[in-house]
Amino acid sequence: MSSTPSTEQVHKALTTVQDPEIHRPITDLGMVKSVDVADDGAVHVGIYLTVAGCPMKGRIENDVSEAVRTVEGVRHVTVELDVMSDEQRKELQTKLRGGQAEKEIPFAKPNSLTKVYAVASGKGGVGKSSVTVNLAAAMAAEGHKVGVVDADIYGHSVPRMLGASDFPTKVEDMILPPTAHNIKVISVGMFTQGNQPVVWRGPMLHRALQQFLSDVFWGDLDVLLMDLPPGTGDIAISVAQMLPNAELLVVTTPQQAAAEVAERAGAITAQTHQRIAGVIENMSYFLPPGGGEKLHLFGEGGGQNVADALSKTLGTQIPLLGQVPLDPLVREGSDSGEPLVLGEPDNEVSKIITEMAGNLVGKPRGLAGMQLGISPASR
Repeated sequence: MSSTPSTEQVHKALTTVQDPEIHRPITDLGMVKSVDVADDGAVHVGIYLTVAGCPMKGRIENDVSEAVRTVEGVRHVTVELDVMSDEQRKELQTKLRGGQAEKEIPFAKPNSLTKVYAVASGKGGVGKSSVTVNLAAAMAAEGHKVGVVDADIYGHSVPRMLGASDFPTKVEDMILPPTAHNIKVISVGMFTQGNQPVVWRGPMLHRALQQFLSDVFWGDLDVLLMDLPPGTGDIAISVAQMLPNAELLVVTTPQQAAAEVAERAGAITAQTHQRIAGVIENMSYFLPPGGGEKLHLFGEGGGQNVADALSKTLGTQIPLLGQVPLDPLVREGSDSGEPLVLGEPDNEVSKIITEMAGNLVGKPRGLAGMQLGISPASR
């Protein structure tokens, strides 16, 4: 006959349950309201939800029930859901911010270890967003903690490409981003009705980006990718101001007209004092079904020309990180919400992007924006 489980055993089992949005144990977040164990092995667990309309309450209830059932002697589990008070939510918010009540951009702190890459292009239509999404998916598939900011306010498309259909959850003035394919993602499209256009001017764009970086709880990320709008407008300038340590990934096609515009997008770093991680040439060539020679539908050499021109302008070596083929499967994966690197990992496009992702994750962080602790010596 099995013995009656103890309250301590149940609490230990609950440490294995993570909040699906915050990705930390519910025991650390103050979400366990009560644990009552009866002599017959029936266990009643009270759980605090962060908000009444928590979209993950069904999953939390199920995860709690399954965890408690693993304790020897438990015969029945009842989970009762409650909602945190305003004071409890404020305490949770402060805890998540590392004890800081005030908002801050964690990636701009001198001790931040998160690598921030801003994916830029001179013009639209070069596949910047699909490159961003597939890089993020490749990094996450290797076990890295990845976040994506859809900073293309007017042309937001990342949620669809990642299959992120859930909405953010608001805890006081903190936003918990939804997760898709183990990637945290935030986009203005999650805050608009249907497919309504965003009609904002510069100051509102700046504020929206600031909220995405400071109000959203990203947790401890290894990499943050930012899908920027084309060109060198307000968002590009705001990123340089808020995240001086962010490095640019310049996306172009082989076409000379696109390459010339991409060069201007990268040359902005001469004024913002950011670094360029490299150039990515998208739609480099097409491989006919069944084999055959590569077809260079958009010409050749645009990516290398951009890298060479930026190297000369900036006085430092800018590498061509990769040449990504044109493949209809990229479009199909974007429309279905499953990035190609996940759906078809053996595809040539997937292999090239996965290699680039590995190189970027393993790349040492630059010194731009970091305090070196240097002070004048006294004489």
